[in-house]
Amino acid sequence: MPIASRDFCELRLQGISRDFGQLRALRGVSLTVERGEFIALLGPSGCGKSTALNCIAGLLQVTEGSIWLDERCLDEVGPEDRGFGMVFQNYALFPHMTVRRNIGFGLATQRRSKAEIARRVDQALGLVRLDTHADKLPGQLSGGQQQRVAIARAIVVEPPLVLMDEPLSNLDAKLRLEMRAEIRRIHTMLGCSTIYVTHDQEEALSLADRILVMIDGRTRQVGTPEELYERPAHADVAEFMGYRNLFRSRAQMANDGVFVTMSGARLLGTPVDAVGTDAIVAIRPDDLQPRNDGPICATVEIAEYHGRDFSALARGSDGSELYFRSPVRVSPGESVRLAAPRERVLVYAA
Repeated sequence: MPIASRDFCELRLQGISRDFGQLRALRGVSLTVERGEFIALLGPSGCGKSTALNCIAGLLQVTEGSIWLDERCLDEVGPEDRGFGMVFQNYALFPHMTVRRNIGFGLATQRRSKAEIARRVDQALGLVRLDTHADKLPGQLSGGQQQRVAIARAIVVEPPLVLMDEPLSNLDAKLRLEMRAEIRRIHTMLGCSTIYVTHDQEEALSLADRILVMIDGRTRQVGTPEELYERPAHADVAEFMGYRNLFRSRAQMANDGVFVTMSGARLLGTPVDAVGTDAIVAIRPDDLQPRNDGPICATVEIAEYHGRDFSALARGSDGSELYFRSPVRVSPGESVRLAAPRERVLVYAA
């Protein structure tokens, strides 16, 4: 029987590392997940986030460090005995079993009574809104419906923790939006904890209570979506969080910020850490916009209409690429002057 209780207080990763031969995929990752929290592991492909999830699930053993559920060390506990729910990227449904049997599979392996299995499967079907599809095979369902079956199978055993490994990556844009809302709704209704792996910043920002950003197997920042969006702690985190305009610059401290040079223009920015003479400047495209008195002179090369505004690429006077957004139409070949508010020009130590 699973050792985990829904009444657990916290899951702790204490400096976990994982080696694959000479490759160190995880490097001393630490994290505490409180009961009821939704945590996103966010990072580029190959950064170690799925490896971390598999270590939590027990599918991989840690090379160093340990994983604790309250006062119980899980390092020697097998995946079947941890009591966690797991939702895979490829659904991993049994094609020859009906939706009902797929969902009830975990309960059957726990030797629950037929009456209890039927009751809990019916509850799970209702929660994921698949009541009318209970007797269909997975092949008769859409991708979004199959993912709902996978989620129902994970939650029907009433786990304290649900682990999701990029569950929406195989769905189209419309289905991803719908399923994102469903996942958050189910998480809130169940009151369990969720750890969710994704490389999609928007997905992590919209779903998570806290986000752990991983790069090269290391933890680079842990914070709320607002903290990650507004104030990335490092330049590499800023780059991954959508700050597409990154430039090296000389820096000069001022009373109300720091002066930097970007695309041949002098801007006033906000230092994020102890900035020396050499710095990295980071600006989101959303924060760089055309303005008549803008200090940056550039020529538009590409402009894409996005409904409410235009997303554009311009070439600065020094040849640098500048990504910006414009509320009014801009066209290739057009000259523009660009500016960004001081508080949105983030300056990091180089």
